[in-house]
Amino acid sequence: MSTETEKAQGNFIVTAVEEDLESGRFERPVVTRFPPEPNGFLHIGHVKAICINFGIGERFGGPTHLRFDDTNPVKEEQRYIDAIKEDIAWLGFDWGEHEYYASDYFQQLYEWAVKLIEDGKAYVDDQTIDEIREHRGTLTRPGVDSPYRDRSVEENLDLFERMKAGEFEDGSKVLRAKIDMGSPNMNFRDPVMYRILKATHHRTGDDWCIYPMYDYAHGQSDSYEKITHSLCSIEFEDHRPLYEWFIEALGIFPSRQIEFARLNVTHVITSKRKLRQLVEEGIVDGWDDPRMPTVAAMRRRGYPAMAIREFCDGVGVAKRPNTIDYARLEFHVREHLNKRANRVMAVLDPLKVVIENYPEGQVEKMEAVNNPEDEGAGVREVPFSRELYIERADFMEDPPKKFFRLGPGREVRLRYGYWVTCTDVIKDESGEVVELRCTYDPETRGGNSPPDGRKVKGTLHWVSAAHALDAKVNLYEHLLPEDPSEGGGDEDWIAGVNQDSLKVVEAKVEPVLGEAKAGEFYQFERTGYFTPDTKSTEGGLVFNRTVGLRDTWAKMQKKG
Repeated sequence: MSTETEKAQGNFIVTAVEEDLESGRFERPVVTRFPPEPNGFLHIGHVKAICINFGIGERFGGPTHLRFDDTNPVKEEQRYIDAIKEDIAWLGFDWGEHEYYASDYFQQLYEWAVKLIEDGKAYVDDQTIDEIREHRGTLTRPGVDSPYRDRSVEENLDLFERMKAGEFEDGSKVLRAKIDMGSPNMNFRDPVMYRILKATHHRTGDDWCIYPMYDYAHGQSDSYEKITHSLCSIEFEDHRPLYEWFIEALGIFPSRQIEFARLNVTHVITSKRKLRQLVEEGIVDGWDDPRMPTVAAMRRRGYPAMAIREFCDGVGVAKRPNTIDYARLEFHVREHLNKRANRVMAVLDPLKVVIENYPEGQVEKMEAVNNPEDEGAGVREVPFSRELYIERADFMEDPPKKFFRLGPGREVRLRYGYWVTCTDVIKDESGEVVELRCTYDPETRGGNSPPDGRKVKGTLHWVSAAHALDAKVNLYEHLLPEDPSEGGGDEDWIAGVNQDSLKVVEAKVEPVLGEAKAGEFYQFERTGYFTPDTKSTEGGLVFNRTVGLRDTWAKMQKKG
């Protein structure tokens, strides 16, 4: 377990679990679970929950169950299950043999519902969902009893059995718990337990046409699996008394629910409905679009799994919600990549340079360091020739005083190459600079200082024009503003989408990148960290920018 993880787990959840073991409320092993709904991809908020549940399980030597809460066949798909399992495994967590589904318990949940009816604690209601919602009341106005609330046990059992048999149409009846329509806790106002839904389930097929609601299935699934500690985000705090009511009414294993604050990150939404809207409206190219906050998207973008985990661990576990700057996540990504990513040279906005006094046809192999942070990474050979490409931004025809790159009459160092001086500027008919003519100093091979002791302040990256490979490079910016909720209500939030969040450029890269493989990381010198795109169907080289070199989080920490 990492130091960061140990630090993060020195929290109220750990204390609560320790107290439960000491008091004898629970015996070892401590059993936790992660219960995703298979109706979308996992996102950064889920990672925090995964780290907490698996971390607590690991700390106390118990298993963590992976249980899919598959109670809504309309929105659930096998591809989501497969994606969720892939993401959790990629993050480095192992649920072993403990893979479960709420649908495994449909029969047991049905039998427990029958017991509640027999005990006079549940009834079949013929009201529509809109009528139920209207009669539920508000925080300041109590609810109104259903006209069907006092049906006899025999009638309720008969109707519920006929619901199960498919005799009634969707929405015509529901099963509700009979608790208290005047309760200050809205969740106690006769919550719906079952609804009729004649839809094919991805695992049970057409065996069922009634499906349990989340608030009924969730706690009982925990109990059935003998989960000792049900760790979930704070929005379920008001639901806890309802889960405990069901457990007590049924006399089953009393799992303990403990809530923690959700992970809120600037520029990020975690609503599956909104993420699905981005996908369905074609604003992004899928759940794994690198601009999305999903685990699959972060993997495709090149975020290391351990960097994401350390970010979540470092945020800590608290009750009070707060918002974390996205720059903090990028800090952890840079920390990992800086130590592991080989350095290469790539020119994203090429400007041609011709070294006029360099022999035509000559090619030299310059030795370049792969990673100064890792001596074991070795060196590589980079071809140097008469014609090169540099970044267009590294030249100014009329540079200001503090511009230390290339300009007419100015000398700069080419990394691993030679020192060159700009002698002429070639323009096209529109006046745009299309080529630079330079001379080089033969005594500066490898980019070393000349014997006469003269100095330059600028060092540029470059690629040999004859040897460079063409590559498309995807440059990403934030898809959403710092606070995605600003600028509109729930329905027009999408107006805040950054239309310039993706820029595709045609780059020139050094030959070694022709062998780049999916899952590898590279630092394009002076530019940022990049990884080969795993989804491109266009052919040729395509790279995604993982993160730039600029570390805004570290600067914020110094100022703080």
